[in-house]
Amino acid sequence: MEVFKNIVVIIYMIICVAMILITTFQAKDSENSIEDTYDDVKPNKYFEKNRSRTKVGRIQKRTIIIGIVFAVMTVFTTIIMYI
Repeated sequence: MEVFKNIVVIIYMIICVAMILITTFQAKDSENSIEDTYDDVKPNKYFEKNRSRTKVGRIQKRTIIIGIVFAVMTVFTTIIMYI
């Protein structure tokens, strides 16, 4: 059982490092975007449709996935440590 606990902790640490790296590489939203500059700007329909295919979209998806895995592993690791 002790070996299993150590393996779970190592996997949890890898997920923690992955979460830190993914959130570090995430770009900030620009404060001076075109929508803030002009009031009557039409939204770019093509960009809105294909946002998930861009680099930023892929990083956002990965952040959500790693965040969910992180939350599940946190609960799992806590349960395993007290058994």
